[in-house]
Amino acid sequence: MEPSETLNINSKIILNNNVEIPVLGLGTWQARGRSAKKAVRFALENGYRHIDTAYFYGNEREVGAAIQKSNIERENIYVTTKVWNDQQGYD
Repeated sequence: MEPSETLNINSKIILNNNVEIPVLGLGTWQARGRSAKKAVRFALENGYRHIDTAYFYGNEREVGAAIQKSNIERENIYVTTKVWNDQQGYD
């Protein structure tokens, strides 16, 4: 994405591994239960392809269910997440 471009739902950025990812994404912080699922489904139905979540949010099940019900090919949806430092490492 060039600095002079207008940001929109289709704007993408190229990561260091040459993967393009949508710049805009739905944040799911504080979205719980049914409302989380509905928000993700609505976002996907309206063109979003980037969903941001985190282990701490506790809504992975709802986010996953909404993605599954969307019937959008999984390779066309980007899910970004975060983990706390104490959750990093090896098993």
